[in-house]
Amino acid sequence: MFQSFFSDYLEKLQESNQKWFKDLEQGKAAVNTPLNKAMQEMSINDTTQLLENAANQPAAMLQVQMQWWEKQLEIWQNVALASNCEDIVGPEKDDKRFQDKSWQDEAFYSFIKQSYLLFGRTFLETINAVEGLDEKAKERLTFFSRQAINAMSPSNFIGTNPELFRLTLEQNGENLVKGLEQLQEDLESSSDILKVRMTNNNAFRIGEDIANTPGDVVYQNELFELIQYRPMTEKVNATPLLVVPPFVNKYYILDLREKNSMMRWLVEQGHTVFMMSWRNPGEQQRNVEFGDYVTEGVVKAVTAIEDITGQSQINAAGYCIGGTVLASTIAYYAAKRMKARVKSASFFTTILDFAQPGEVGAYINDSVVNAIEAQNTEKGYMDGRSLSVTFSLLRENSLYWNYYVDNYLKGNSPVDFDLLYWNSDSTNVAGATHNFMLRELYLNNNLVKDKGVKIGGVWIDLNKIKVPTYFISTKEDHIALWQGTYRGALNVGGNKTFVLGESGHIAGIVNHPSRNKYGYWVNSELSESADEWFESASHNTGSWWLHWDKWLEAYSPKEKIEPYAQGSENFPVLTVAPGNYVKQVLPIEPKTEKPEPTKAPAKAEA
Repeated sequence: MFQSFFSDYLEKLQESNQKWFKDLEQGKAAVNTPLNKAMQEMSINDTTQLLENAANQPAAMLQVQMQWWEKQLEIWQNVALASNCEDIVGPEKDDKRFQDKSWQDEAFYSFIKQSYLLFGRTFLETINAVEGLDEKAKERLTFFSRQAINAMSPSNFIGTNPELFRLTLEQNGENLVKGLEQLQEDLESSSDILKVRMTNNNAFRIGEDIANTPGDVVYQNELFELIQYRPMTEKVNATPLLVVPPFVNKYYILDLREKNSMMRWLVEQGHTVFMMSWRNPGEQQRNVEFGDYVTEGVVKAVTAIEDITGQSQINAAGYCIGGTVLASTIAYYAAKRMKARVKSASFFTTILDFAQPGEVGAYINDSVVNAIEAQNTEKGYMDGRSLSVTFSLLRENSLYWNYYVDNYLKGNSPVDFDLLYWNSDSTNVAGATHNFMLRELYLNNNLVKDKGVKIGGVWIDLNKIKVPTYFISTKEDHIALWQGTYRGALNVGGNKTFVLGESGHIAGIVNHPSRNKYGYWVNSELSESADEWFESASHNTGSWWLHWDKWLEAYSPKEKIEPYAQGSENFPVLTVAPGNYVKQVLPIEPKTEKPEPTKAPAKAEA
């Protein structure tokens, strides 16, 4: 029955293995990178510390072991006697790995599932039960142990996954042949770690299907392009709005399709919106520093907007690390004693105090940072494909292994999904910038320290930010933990508003009002503790966009005006949106290192 399948499959597997070993031989030095050595050293040190402390607590360890053994016997008895169809140990509500009925109805698979879940939970409980273990070491051990446990899930293997086994029989193994072809393609397009394809990479065209809110590029330098969106209302707010996206991702997460585009919605509300589109850096941008995103980035954008609109002040919003850049810019203005050019500032899931960064902190320690710095210095940049996988592995079951199983073992073609397309459209981070972020922000938390960060030759101080600020974070954010972003809000001066949205880092922010999907919490009193703030907060249904838009009204004259012209004499229209920088894809070829601005069509210039 399987003869034709195995013949074809083994042939393809042999080709894949030959290529794998050839690549391994050519890149043998890459296997022993300083980063890999640092990660191994960190793992050995943490594990040694765990074992030493566990050895001094034999009674506690024995109790954990006995509890595991008793539960394991209970699972065996329940399955063997078929006395109860209910699980002794069941998956969490949001765990979708074991949805096939066979995991529940068939004794063999039920036993495997429950034993695996019990083992995983017991292992993590053991780590938490060990007293005297350094908290940072405990966090790392918990995180990386969870990664290993979830990688070993029976749902990831054909022999122990009833759905995969059944599918392979039904399709005579064709699912594995298709999956292997996709695996080979993904290996070729990955960097130093397998980047599993999440969506059809040819499903969307930037500027047509997504990132298609009408606008024009009115400024370009070596760091970014500035987009001025075209008005959609007869009258507009007098105060323009600048949006600063993260430079670790492309800006169009805020301008996907019409039904979920924040940029289109803002323009429809009468805002004159400008968006920064960061360059995707390559080796030639190795020396671009974090401070350059302030002095050559936001500062230049503000100057252009002032010239185009004639307004001496703007409202500004920053997303994720883009918000960190925005806050640094306002503090830079204050340090230079320049006029208040930003009237109000909004921060979307922005970390300013990095003492509580969330699970990203598992990768942050001195030896690992040293190794990454050496790697960045040699290469000139942090490869965005590796960075993308790192963030996906923060939610490994829902953002990595499910796609692994679906693509390579089931042989399914990835779906067409705009958000996943954006997530796969990776961007590099310039070496000097990434080094600064890791050491000065994440490791040393210098942004909230007195004379901790110098930009443009001056020390900046977040406490000198006196403009009204609006902070929106999300309750299930795994990249910017909301309790950590709350701490950051306490570090700025002026009138502050903190809002907590439902869902996570992306879905909670890209929450179009028409969908009426996620609500938010508000509390006008900012307590010293984030948890205290939440206890007294009131929940509201509907999108936070409406709450924010109402907040913005206070920082623009009530009387609306005629729309501004597109560009100006000093900043003429260069090309139509979305511009050139956003179209750079990885790996960046030398010929695309310096995209030339193209002249806009006549209708755009008009």
